[in-house]
Amino acid sequence: MRILVTGGAGYVGSHAVRALLRQGHEVWVYDNLSRGHRRAVPEELLIFGDISDTRHLAAVMRDRQIEAVMHFAAYALVGESVADPALYYVNNLAAGISLLEAMRQSDVSKIVFSSTTATYGIPETVPIPEQAPQRPINPYGFTKYCFERMLDDYARAYGWAAAALRYFNAAGAAADGSLGEDHDPETHLIPLALQVALGRRDELVIFGDDYPTQDGTCVRDYVHVEDLAEAHLAALERLQPRQVWKLNLGIGVGYSVRQVIEACRHVTGHPIPTRIGPRRPGDPPVLVADSRLAREMLGWTPRYQKIEDIVATAWAFHRRFPRGYEDR
Repeated sequence: MRILVTGGAGYVGSHAVRALLRQGHEVWVYDNLSRGHRRAVPEELLIFGDISDTRHLAAVMRDRQIEAVMHFAAYALVGESVADPALYYVNNLAAGISLLEAMRQSDVSKIVFSSTTATYGIPETVPIPEQAPQRPINPYGFTKYCFERMLDDYARAYGWAAAALRYFNAAGAAADGSLGEDHDPETHLIPLALQVALGRRDELVIFGDDYPTQDGTCVRDYVHVEDLAEAHLAALERLQPRQVWKLNLGIGVGYSVRQVIEACRHVTGHPIPTRIGPRRPGDPPVLVADSRLAREMLGWTPRYQKIEDIVATAWAFHRRFPRGYEDR
C-alpha cells in the first residue's frame, strides 16, 4: 500500500515508518519537524509540511496516490497541555480536522490513529478495558478523545475504516540502537534515568512516594515502541471499510517508578541518584492495560515483556547518541 505517515519523524512514528518499509509498503513521511527529527527517517521520504495546510496535504495525497494514513502528528505532553491548552486544541483538534478534510478531498478512507490511555482519565478498574468510561482530565487526553469521536462519525457517514490505538507508556528503542527517544524537553522516566546514568543530569526526581502502591510510587504499563509499530501495521492491514476499532496496547504488567529506576541501574551499571519531589497533579496511582482485544483482533503479541529488556534497547540508543539525534 501507499501510506502517508503524519508525524513520522517523531518517536513512535519513525519506528512505524521502519516497520512499514520492512513490510514492503510505499511510505511517505509528512512532518513539520517541530518535534520530530529529520535524521529519524530516510531523507528521500520526508515531505516538509504542517497538517493544518489542508490544500498542501491534499495535493500530497493525490500526487502520491495515497491509500491510507497513519496519524502521529499530535502534541503529547500532559503538563504542557494544562499550561497552554490553546496549543493542543489548535494542533491536535483544528489541524486534525484539516487532516481528515484533506483525506476526504483525496478519496483516502483508511486511517490508523495514535491515541492514548489519557482518554480514560482516572480509571475505575485496573487493568483498564476498552469499555471503561473515557473521562480525560487534561487537554491532551481530551483532544485525543475528541479525535476518536470524529473518526466514529467519519466512518459512519463516509464509509471509512479507522483504528484508534490507545497505548500506554511507549518505551524503548530500535533493537540496533539506531532509532530512539529524543524529546525536548524530556519528560519520560526511562530516558531521564538514562541521562543521569550518562552524566547529563545530576539526579532523577521521583514525583511522589506516597501513592497507594507497593512501594509508594506510580505504576505504569510500559510497551516497547517496536511492538507499538507492529500493532499499527497489523491494524492497517486488517481494517475493512466501515470498521472502527478502539484498542488498548500494553503488556498487561505494571512496573513502579522505583522498579523502572532499579532496572535502569541494573542495565547501565550506574547508581542513578534520586530525590523525592511533590506529586504531579492528575497522576493516577496505577495504569495497566487490558490488551486482550488487540491480541485477538490484530494477532498482536508484544515481544518485549520485561522492563529490563525494554530498558536495554533504550540504553543502546542513548549510549550511542547521548545527545540524541544531534549526535548523528
